[in-house]
Amino acid sequence: MKIKRTIVLTALLMIFGIASVNSQNVIHLNDASFKKNVWDYSKNSTWKYEGNKPVIIDFYADWCRPCKMIAPHLKAIQSEYGNKLQVYKINTDKNPQLANLFKIRSIPTVLFVPADGNYQQIIGYRSKAQFEEIVKSVLKVEK
Repeated sequence: MKIKRTIVLTALLMIFGIASVNSQNVIHLNDASFKKNVWDYSKNSTWKYEGNKPVIIDFYADWCRPCKMIAPHLKAIQSEYGNKLQVYKINTDKNPQLANLFKIRSIPTVLFVPADGNYQQIIGYRSKAQFEEIVKSVLKVEK
């Protein structure tokens, strides 16, 4: 009986361990990490996505209600799509230079950057289903 319980517990730990490896977290970027992961605009003044997989970049502020409303959608998308894409968040109050770089005047503004780097942006609240449709059509990523 003890061996059976140990095997079951070990199997569960392995399953949860594998799941945590396959699912990534939403990553908050600052200026330095943006340059490293997305685009080093100090070296190249022309937009050139330097990543290797599609990304979603959410420009938000802590006080913004629509930003708070889309946050769970983006977190769920990151979890559901795992390593197929990456969701980044940029706090516009803490990183105004990045907001200015993309001429962000309203938040939330979300950039969808496919692997080829030609991004599209949306402004304002969207449902999770709408985000998933954009992921499918713009980023060309399936679950």
